[in-house]
Amino acid sequence: MNYLLHQLLNTEDIECIKKELEQSTQDWEDGKKTAGSQASMVKNNLQLNRNSEVSKKNSQLVTKKIISNELIKSFSLPKIIHGIMFTKSSEKMHYGRHIDNPYMSSGRSDLSFTLSLTNKKLYEGGELIIETMNSEEKFKLNAGEIIIYPSSYLHSVSEVTNGERLVCVGWIESYVKSTEEREYLFDLDAGARGILAKYGRSDEVDLIFKSYSNLLRILGN
Repeated sequence: MNYLLHQLLNTEDIECIKKELEQSTQDWEDGKKTAGSQASMVKNNLQLNRNSEVSKKNSQLVTKKIISNELIKSFSLPKIIHGIMFTKSSEKMHYGRHIDNPYMSSGRSDLSFTLSLTNKKLYEGGELIIETMNSEEKFKLNAGEIIIYPSSYLHSVSEVTNGERLVCVGWIESYVKSTEEREYLFDLDAGARGILAKYGRSDEVDLIFKSYSNLLRILGN
């Protein structure tokens, strides 16, 4: 499975966001409002109104954190980060099996992400389940961890049986549409950076970075 799991937020960031979300009691609404026609049939959670000041402010913070992270940039090659929303699921809430819309009013969905704002030990159930052709994987994240994966995968969130799951979700329109091509570029970039860190700059490293940059020009859109 092609995905990236990474610690994005520190404790201070998490506590600041959670405090503001908890104070915005009047801005939470039924999650079905932003789901597509098929997804709305299986969606049962709450989400913060995207037009609220708290949502806008903290969406900008998450976006800034993502685009300033070198590992995430290398993995996802973000052109647009969009559709960010904050959602929570308490006891008996879940989000059934669905696929994200390929095109949204805010952009194309090449990659989906879930950023946890709750430590996985504080609730039961609520696993993010991502399916591929031959397997499925379940994820529960620590507070501040983000998982980024292709939007082409079927996925779901299992029922929360105790506690509350608070997350930030959103989508990335990448400069490179193809999951396979992004993987090639990610490996090439990681390999070149590793050689540079271990042996220093050389003509050979310059050629690798040249090839990476020119491949990105060819494959990008």
